[in-house]
Amino acid sequence: MNNVYKDEATSEWFYPDNAYILSETDENGLIIYANELFCEVAGYTHEELIGEPHNIVRHPDMPRVAFKGLWDDIQSKGFWTGYVKNISKDRGYYWVYATAMRLKDSSGKVTYLSVRTKPSREDVKNYTDLYAEIKAGE
Repeated sequence: MNNVYKDEATSEWFYPDNAYILSETDENGLIIYANELFCEVAGYTHEELIGEPHNIVRHPDMPRVAFKGLWDDIQSKGFWTGYVKNISKDRGYYWVYATAMRLKDSSGKVTYLSVRTKPSREDVKNYTDLYAEIKAGE
């Protein structure tokens, strides 16, 4: 266990400040790697995540435009950084500050790596408000 806990009053999951949530997907967005912390915070076993679309953790509070920006940046710059609210298997949620990047091996095979850390509470509040405003306009 990685000191992951849920605030039952809000259904928010928390994890250590210095921890990294890691995952990798294939070119179709299917999970090919998930570290222990990702499994624990998202509430899935490793076996449940491998082969599933990464959007299994996409929270409905996230505006569509945020993911359009992610893919636009990955295609143009090779990486993206931003704040994401994810949903866990038990319908709770957790926030991450994510860096997603496109990787290409020597054979030309493309995968996408996502490295996530814990955002500050101030950033969570700011992005909760911002995303709610964007969603209201969608």
